[in-house]
Amino acid sequence: MARPTAQPVTGGPLRGIGVGRGCAVAPVARVAPAPQVPADEPAPADPDAAEARLRAVLGEVGDDLRARAAATGNEDLRHMLEAAATMAGDPALAAEAARLVHAGHGPATAVDQAVEGFAAAFTAAGGDLAERATDLRSVRHRAVARLLGVPEPGLAPLDGPAVVVAEDLSPADTAALDLTKVAAIVTELGGPTSHTAIVAGQLGLPCVVRVAGATSLATGTPVLVDAAAGTVEPDPSPEAVAVVARRAAAEEEIRAVDGPGATADGHALPLLANVGTPADARDAAPRSEGVGLFRTEVLFLDARTEPTVAAQQSAYAEVVEAYAGRKVVIRTLDAGADKPLAFATQPDEENPALGVRGYRLVRSVPGVVERQLEALGAVVRSLPAERRADVWVMAPMIATPAEARAFATAARAAGVERVGVMVEVPAAALRAEAILAEVDFVSLGTNDLAQYTMAADRLRGELADLLDPWQPAVLDLVAATARAGSALGKPVGVCGESASDPLMALVLAGLGITSLSMAAGRVPAARYALRAHTLDRCRAMADAALAAPDAAAGRAAVRELLDADAARVLLGE
Repeated sequence: MARPTAQPVTGGPLRGIGVGRGCAVAPVARVAPAPQVPADEPAPADPDAAEARLRAVLGEVGDDLRARAAATGNEDLRHMLEAAATMAGDPALAAEAARLVHAGHGPATAVDQAVEGFAAAFTAAGGDLAERATDLRSVRHRAVARLLGVPEPGLAPLDGPAVVVAEDLSPADTAALDLTKVAAIVTELGGPTSHTAIVAGQLGLPCVVRVAGATSLATGTPVLVDAAAGTVEPDPSPEAVAVVARRAAAEEEIRAVDGPGATADGHALPLLANVGTPADARDAAPRSEGVGLFRTEVLFLDARTEPTVAAQQSAYAEVVEAYAGRKVVIRTLDAGADKPLAFATQPDEENPALGVRGYRLVRSVPGVVERQLEALGAVVRSLPAERRADVWVMAPMIATPAEARAFATAARAAGVERVGVMVEVPAAALRAEAILAEVDFVSLGTNDLAQYTMAADRLRGELADLLDPWQPAVLDLVAATARAGSALGKPVGVCGESASDPLMALVLAGLGITSLSMAAGRVPAARYALRAHTLDRCRAMADAALAAPDAAAGRAAVRELLDADAARVLLGE
């Protein structure tokens, strides 16, 4: 992953990508940098002995990572550490390092170059796979340190609350942290789907990633980390620190509102969770009314071959059981583009976002969707009759009514009772009524809908303004889909990032959306916003957003209609 553009450390806040809404003030604690390989490392006198040594070291690193995995109580972190341990034991990595040793490179240099070769391939693949380069480099750092006989990278014991600053944090780095003393996390690399972001989100820690210049901050420097704004401010003023205190109090007010999602006058709008693993589901279950999006591709990410039907059935059953008596929407495999899978991604696609991805895998990987439906059908049949309608399934990247019909036919034949599709491309939104005639529900994926509506790559940060879900053109398509659902009396949910914006949640309610799904940690703010406004006020906000000339004006217009107390709590005004 490319580094963010450099920016000055002094003269204003550093900027990056915020994860969550929190903020914190504490001194910087720097994670020690990775060991450097000497440029003049000599070639080994005995290449066979050097090969044996580096293979042993890779084994030791793998054993150490597995031990850390066994010791952590965080299930996601354990999976991450186990994945890194698997990388350390990858025969291909050891073979490439051994080849370099026999070609005349020192053992540390050989490991370094072998890792960078694989990491470059991961980065080039993009998406979730690019995030795995951090795991691989974590293996490199530990192996190189052992080969050179120097300390491994890490953080000195914390003696009080601190903002942990690092180039990037691997699962192994995170596992070593005393999280009771971590006030916030800032990294120079990584992304909003990185391990750091995931763990910070689970723990409720303010986090800002991709902050250029972050590692130039000196240890002990007080900084204000504002995840909502995506900023890191060195030596904050007393006034800024006071704002943090007020926001902390506001967050307490938000968390004090509980119960199901509904407007002030009782219009129900269920608040669901987006999850990727059974562990996510168990964690989110107490904080949400159901699952609006179970991303099954997460189960496949580390697989070199397609998981068996039995393995899939087991995973789906765990998620359904975590939400017993509540709705669980399972999305079939959304591979391709920014989610490459070893066994399903098409080689050499010049424009993968417009290629064979999502439901279109039925064209290139025969049977993969059918086997997912077979596993899910088995889960449905194992449930008591009164719970079978709680399991919903939907297909991603549907563009035509014919595709929706084909998927619905296959899903119902497999035994799933509630079948829907995602609306992510303008063609589906424009023909939403015809698509809804084929299925029981639709769910809007606003990230991809914005990408395809605005012809802007969702992975290009410099196009963020075009990808803004407040773009009136995107909202027009959301409104058209909601009207189609209302006309046919069928549910239309939103499971994209826009659902987690409290102001946008109000607009979506006003447009007629019937459920909102988001990261479980974002549910309280959406619930608070809804409870503070009537449905009529939400409709007025929706009209204002649709009438705005651009995204900024739409948000500002909705802000003007916000209840004053809600503005104070949600926006810190």
